[in-house]
Amino acid sequence: MMVAAAYPVRVRATLDEPLSRWLWLVKWLLAIPHFVVLAFLWMAFAALSVVAFFAILFTGRYPQSIFEFNVGVLRWTWRVSYYTYGALGTDQYPPFTMAEVPDYPAHLEISYPARLSRGLVLIKWWLLALPHYIVVGLFVGAAWFAWQVGDQRYPWAPGGLIGILVLVAAVLLLVSGRYPRPVYDFVLGMHRWVLRVAAYAALMTDDYLPFRLDMGGTEPGDTLTVAAPTRPTPGGAGSWTTGGAGPPTPGQGWTAGRTASAVVGSLLVLASLGLLGVGGAGMWADQVQRGADGYVTLGTQTYSSAGYAVASDRIHIYGVTAGWGAVRDLLGDVRVSAAAQDPSRPTFVGIAPSGSVDGYLNGVSYTTVRDLGPSTTVYSQHAGGALATVPTANSFWTASSSGLGTQTVRWSPSDGDWTVVVLNADASRSVAVTAQVGATLPALGWLAGGLLVLGALSLAAGIALVAAAVVRAGRPTGSPR
Repeated sequence: MMVAAAYPVRVRATLDEPLSRWLWLVKWLLAIPHFVVLAFLWMAFAALSVVAFFAILFTGRYPQSIFEFNVGVLRWTWRVSYYTYGALGTDQYPPFTMAEVPDYPAHLEISYPARLSRGLVLIKWWLLALPHYIVVGLFVGAAWFAWQVGDQRYPWAPGGLIGILVLVAAVLLLVSGRYPRPVYDFVLGMHRWVLRVAAYAALMTDDYLPFRLDMGGTEPGDTLTVAAPTRPTPGGAGSWTTGGAGPPTPGQGWTAGRTASAVVGSLLVLASLGLLGVGGAGMWADQVQRGADGYVTLGTQTYSSAGYAVASDRIHIYGVTAGWGAVRDLLGDVRVSAAAQDPSRPTFVGIAPSGSVDGYLNGVSYTTVRDLGPSTTVYSQHAGGALATVPTANSFWTASSSGLGTQTVRWSPSDGDWTVVVLNADASRSVAVTAQVGATLPALGWLAGGLLVLGALSLAAGIALVAAAVVRAGRPTGSPR
């Protein structure tokens, strides 16, 4: 009899019987502490996988300590999934550890590869694995491979065929007190496929994924119960199974402190990317977008209304009159320009206290711009009639300009609620203009520079924490710390 070849990713589980009829109804609540911890661990997983990618690309080796950490995250996630709605296969509460726990009913082992292809690392995780992504998508639905930075879903979250079958098993468990074995075997086979694909996509093996559904809680060829795996001799060749029973030995393995260091370091690296991105954009705006008149262009957009005016939502400004230098220096002076799309129609641009504008537009048909986005703008339409007077007949405007062509107003903001309004100067209906907003933003350069420095420091600190954790976790027993 032929036995299927063993794959480097081995998933084993034992169905606990009897299972509680009702406990599965509250497991989502009981597992919240695990979900919180895993959210941070997966951020570190993503960051360390990037490090591993470049290590494989340049050296052909997956750093041993990073490999152990990432397998630990996969193992922890698999245990939580097995306990909760990925399988509902046990009522034993999952342990808070990345190490292999021999007496827990769910196990994951991945053989450490002595060498990995430098070329395959560029294509296997997206191109070669694509057919398996399609299969896995049927198994788990839209939750597949959603472990990107900041996302708190997991590769084998309930959904798709797995979610449907686990729901069926949960209902039967509630009614009969028994978990149907055929459903269990099928669910475990699908999870095994998903976990193999997850490990392959995470660059942990070059062995191409088998197109087969190995159902049940045991791997092909298993005859014995799962034994506690052992670590390799440091520096030795060949393959090994990550994680050992019990806590790691001093100077070796992923202790709680090293895990926390890797997680905090990864968070600092992720935060630094945001700081560097915002700081870089601010510096670019300060150096490139700032015109000769000192104004930084904040955006140009077309607005239209079938009514008699286009008005901004209320602009709330506080702290300028009180002498808060930060508010004044951050905003500076504001410039608003608008030009009618029909050059023969005169345009009026005005800025005034919101209360005065509300009174002027009360009962008038006009449009309010509620929200500005990079690709969409949210409008609010107001029903009503015509304007009672032309806009220039009112004295409440703090700043205004009227006439043919581009009309520009400059305004030094002060405390209060303010509204910007664009109308046809003759108070006729149907407004269509191209508007541009700018501000002097005196502190923009300093603020952008500060964010860049803070981002660089955060990046350096994050890399140092991750590197220290990885190096210490990979040191053999007895080596200097």
